[in-house]
Amino acid sequence: MCAANASLPESLYAADGVRALDRCVIDDFGTPGFELMQRAARSAFRQLARHWPDARQVLVLCGAGNNGGDGYLVAASARRQGLSVRCLAVADPARLKGDAATAHESAREAGVAIERYDGSSPALLGDALAEADVVVDAMLGTGITGALRSPFDQAIAAVRESARPVLAIDVPSGLDATTGWIETDAVSAAVTVTFIGLKTGLLTGQGPDVAGEVVFDDLGVDPATYDRVPAVACRADWNTEARHVPVRRRGAHKGDCGRLLVIAGERGFGGAALLAAEAAARTGAGLVTLATRPEHVSAALSRCPSLMVHGLTHGNELDALLAKADGIVFGPGAGQGAWGQQMLQRVMAFEGPVLMDADALNMLSSRAPGKHDNWILTPHPGEAARLLGVANDRVSRDRMDAIAQLEQRYGGVVLLKGAGTLVLSGNMARPALVQGGNPGMATGGMGDVLSGIIGSLAVQGLSPSRAAVMGASLHAEAADRASLEKGFMGLLPMDLIDRLPSVLGEVEGVRRPPGDQ
Repeated sequence: MCAANASLPESLYAADGVRALDRCVIDDFGTPGFELMQRAARSAFRQLARHWPDARQVLVLCGAGNNGGDGYLVAASARRQGLSVRCLAVADPARLKGDAATAHESAREAGVAIERYDGSSPALLGDALAEADVVVDAMLGTGITGALRSPFDQAIAAVRESARPVLAIDVPSGLDATTGWIETDAVSAAVTVTFIGLKTGLLTGQGPDVAGEVVFDDLGVDPATYDRVPAVACRADWNTEARHVPVRRRGAHKGDCGRLLVIAGERGFGGAALLAAEAAARTGAGLVTLATRPEHVSAALSRCPSLMVHGLTHGNELDALLAKADGIVFGPGAGQGAWGQQMLQRVMAFEGPVLMDADALNMLSSRAPGKHDNWILTPHPGEAARLLGVANDRVSRDRMDAIAQLEQRYGGVVLLKGAGTLVLSGNMARPALVQGGNPGMATGGMGDVLSGIIGSLAVQGLSPSRAAVMGASLHAEAADRASLEKGFMGLLPMDLIDRLPSVLGEVEGVRRPPGDQ
């Protein structure tokens, strides 16, 4: 389902999977653990020098285990390069073992003065932060489990309050490397350099909030290593998905490009209906029909006259439109009252692809679950929690587990919205994690646009799972381009719709049908 691009690898791993990769490199391929640690430290120091070339004062915070060992070696490299280095041991160095203990001794031999920080002297850390041009976070890495303990909680809070730029080694301390959940607090990094396996938690949930720019280094391990440990997800973005844009024949007509029926817009929610329908039209569906409340017909035709708009009062009026549709988008602004319930009754029997969003999902959550292979469900975390009958934070704590449960319960394709959107269906070997997008998308109507995009792709011949992954990637790309002009706070759903033709047009420009000039 996904392919890698030049910046980050395709395969994503949980924390235990990365540990298995480490053991495989050491035990099966004979690379000494300390050699891997040295490679990681050299890689981290390169990123420090690249991003902060003028830094003269470096503060390195080291924990226990191999993450702390990486930090000690980074401190040694910085010292050898003539930088002024302060290194605070947030975990007692006497507890270090193996490669981490060797790294600690290497730092001492390089002339690094290592001071113990146990939380009892806030001034020690405060003074060190005040002097630092950049902070290297090597406290916890992938080792976080549950709430933070002292003195790590004090150290992380102090780093955040200092607003000093941070280079995080492997994972920002406090972030769950698998789920992207922050139980208590986490370091907010400007750059995170991560090794051997790309961790899912950096790219989904709260991970994007604190990871900053993510840089990956495989440390030169044998590529066969990755055949030994299965990935838990694959990464996708517009660069990987653009190649799936449908190519039109020169002789194509509107009927060849799919007939999409958008059922949306209870009284007072006509905007949601129009956003979904117009986004579908801008994404290439040949015929887009909007079934909505009669009160919204005039506004819809004024905004987008290419739509075929029908004002419906009762569910039985929908039957003739369903007979002509190749696929359906149902739910944006549909309400959960009698009008929406009547529409849902008819939609449930439709055999083509049906995208269920917004109020459609809320209505489904009050029914006995049933599997439908033709469904595309697009919940945000709150809707996902209602569909599963759990508290909202259960979904956010483990998005990978939540989407697996949703797919098992409801079938079809599930797209779990949020930073690091996830897509899963029964015919996918593992979930796809879609990168892209920005904080400007945190406004009403963005999900309606996404529904229209995916529905449009689904009636143009893409499989439901491909339509979901590609649609989410296209949606994020359009938002990122629109934000360059509009910023984040001023970004509106219509801005994304306006960018869709240019994003798609770039792909069409290099993949013209035979005979086109």
